[in-house]
Amino acid sequence: MTDSLDSFRAETRAWLAANCPPEMREPVRSDKDVCWGGRRATYKPGQKEWLDAMASRGWTVPDWPTQYGGGGLSPAETKILREEMAAIRARNPLNSFGISMLGPALLKYGTEEQKLEHLPRIARGEIRWCQGYSEPNAGSDLAGLATSAEDAGDHFIVNGQKVWTSYADEADWIFCLVRTDKSTKQGGISFVLFDMETPGVSTKPILLISGYSPFCETFFDNVKVPKKNLVHQLNKGWDVAKYLLGHEREMISGMGLGQTGGNPMIESAIATVGLDHDGRLADPILRGQIALFEVRAKAFSAMSERFIDELKAGRAHPAQPSMMKYYGTELNKARHELAMAAGGSDALEWESERSNKGAAPRAWLRTKANSIEGGTSEVQLNIIAKRILELPGA
Repeated sequence: MTDSLDSFRAETRAWLAANCPPEMREPVRSDKDVCWGGRRATYKPGQKEWLDAMASRGWTVPDWPTQYGGGGLSPAETKILREEMAAIRARNPLNSFGISMLGPALLKYGTEEQKLEHLPRIARGEIRWCQGYSEPNAGSDLAGLATSAEDAGDHFIVNGQKVWTSYADEADWIFCLVRTDKSTKQGGISFVLFDMETPGVSTKPILLISGYSPFCETFFDNVKVPKKNLVHQLNKGWDVAKYLLGHEREMISGMGLGQTGGNPMIESAIATVGLDHDGRLADPILRGQIALFEVRAKAFSAMSERFIDELKAGRAHPAQPSMMKYYGTELNKARHELAMAAGGSDALEWESERSNKGAAPRAWLRTKANSIEGGTSEVQLNIIAKRILELPGA
């Protein structure tokens, strides 16, 4: 087994070295450097080449079954692939809510027809997905959602509104929670999929303090959704929602680990304060803060690997995603606070080409939403207190 893994590592290392474009080994400096795929995607140099190369091997989703566009790798092989990508600072070839959230839900709850229709296109980056969960009056109390889906024979008629729909204005399809039974709360929710170009779907961006908006309001006005797009069973969508939410929180926690590529924080610090005669950052306080952050990030990375192993083995505590989401959120916020400190006054620059249109301060401001999206930090701490620490209620 060890010889087999060693051989796989050597082959993977050689393939990555030969196929990862130089541009895809540069630090991710803004959201525009991230590849999301989709029908309307535009690509920066190297992005499409890297996406297609990885997708050809199923390595955008290395642990998915091959019949659904995945690589069919074992957990050990998947870990080696991630390690070898990190070693050359290779960027993630594809960021996708289809990969991080919908895909796992379809693998567990979808029909074979749904899996074959959607999963390979997700793996190849052909379809970009968004999530229709929160509503104006159903945020933390998600089960109180009111968007309705009326039975109309071979299809549903969907009416209502979603809010904080990330990238809805750029997405091709949506996975959406709808109410199909008004007589009960959690037991009256269904999980459906539909194309964002379906007549009656519209979006409106929500402007943020960062100056740009990944969030949208999404409106449904008599939208026809074929019943074949119902995932799992009618009125059983809450089961899918809870399962997917765990994967969403795992995805958000991953922001604590940052993007692959170089380390813009260190680069900014060197440019701002310079190096001393020993080749270290000249500012000892900033140097200590960055070192402490790196230690915490390494510890979180180790904890993340253990959690993923336990999750795949079916041994993870149901509340672990809340713990991961909370700490990953705090770590990501700390990373961007340090990036601002490392950049000095230059990091506050908002518009120039030199500052990449203010990428650093805009990203720093964006992190303030991390403690709200995917379940507020307060909700996560309550879950941790009750289900992991088993503390008594108030």
